[in-house]
Amino acid sequence: MPHKHHFNQMKNPESAFALQEKLRHQVIQEDDFGPLETVAGVDVGFEDQDQIACAAVAVLRLSDLKVQESVAIRRPVTFPYVPGLLAFREVPIVMEALASLKTQPGLLICDGNGTIHPRRCGFACHLGIVSGLPSIGVAKTPYIGEFQPLADDRGAWQPITDGGEVIGAALRTQTKVKPIFVSIGHRISLQSAIDLVLQCAPAYRLPETTRQADQLSKGNAQPVIL
Repeated sequence: MPHKHHFNQMKNPESAFALQEKLRHQVIQEDDFGPLETVAGVDVGFEDQDQIACAAVAVLRLSDLKVQESVAIRRPVTFPYVPGLLAFREVPIVMEALASLKTQPGLLICDGNGTIHPRRCGFACHLGIVSGLPSIGVAKTPYIGEFQPLADDRGAWQPITDGGEVIGAALRTQTKVKPIFVSIGHRISLQSAIDLVLQCAPAYRLPETTRQADQLSKGNAQPVIL
């Protein structure tokens, strides 16, 4: 993996905030990938009073959104809950899940924010940098930022801004359904992130990548093993 950073050994928020400030400058906000055959949904759930994290990764074939391989692992949480630093709880276990896959996905669609973050380095950015894979953040609520009302039709979107900077997009994936919030994770432009999320959400509000990973993380689906 191109970036280790030993972030999983961090125990205090101060050093984590400092690392985030460094990582934000490594985020590549333009397309840096070839033809995509697979995309993976990444989701992390918590159990036992948030003491156990369950990381789920579902690899889908982009052409038909069928699950090709999936994995779910559970590990004790090693970092405290701090708003804005959720990646430090979640990324180490997701990296373990990714390492157990037989096929490396072409791109990650994360259940969480990327650049929609006070330091522009949310979970999707952090995971993208550490894994080296292109990544997108897809959240059900915007962490920060403002946006104008959207048109009702599928595909309508508005930029999310914070301090005059575009940090993501409010995107309506289904007509007259509440929008989702898309942001750059790593190695992708915002427009390409929007296009890919729409491609992965043909029938429901959330993309199939998120839906499949969520079912895995909750124990409602069995992993698919190659």
